Amino acid sequence: MEPVRVGISAVDPITHSGLASFLSARDEMVVVDAAELTERDVLVVQVDRMTPQVMTELRSQGRELVPKVLVTGELKDSDVVSAVECRVVAVLPRNRISEDRLASAVLSAASGRGLIPPEMLGKLFDNIRRLQHEVLAPRGLGAAGLTAREVDVLRLMAEGRDTGEIAGELCYSERTVKNVVYELTSRLNLRNRPHAVAYAMQAGVI
Repeated sequence: MEPVRVGISAVDPITHSGLASFLSARDEMVVVDAAELTERDVLVVQVDRMTPQVMTELRSQGRELVPKVLVTGELKDSDVVSAVECRVVAVLPRNRISEDRLASAVLSAASGRGLIPPEMLGKLFDNIRRLQHEVLAPRGLGAAGLTAREVDVLRLMAEGRDTGEIAGELCYSERTVKNVVYELTSRLNLRNRPHAVAYAMQAGVI
């Protein structure tokens, strides 16, 4: 299995070197220039706090589709939603970071899973509840606007299964699983997989 390609964006050279040292020590990943990343890779972003400038950089061309692990010292309620919108799929408090935590977050992001602390998921729920009221479920869908197949995929995703595991459990191809996720996130205007899981949890279907 090829190692996960990881890029790093940090606020200062010392922090950048520290993160690179953590990641380079693992056989499962290799550190590359952040400018070379694709949507199959992972970007580790260290910031003191989310600001409009940080969000602009995260959404910049070439980075908008790259899964991101956010390492930050401060994250306000409104920042969680902004982070998810920038395709942040894992969040690590800077004061609790370790080599193992960082590696776990990167590998989760690379496999299509999220690693957002439960207390932060709660901050998404109010916004998702508002979204539920705004979305008119199309004919043939459940009250949450999800098909039975989509619910099955989201339930396994919430258990931490990756794309291959979900495909095997449901007897689908990996392409079918990816298409299911793409269709539901596009239809319901959800930003990524953690956002979709949070939506389904709040809707009470998983």
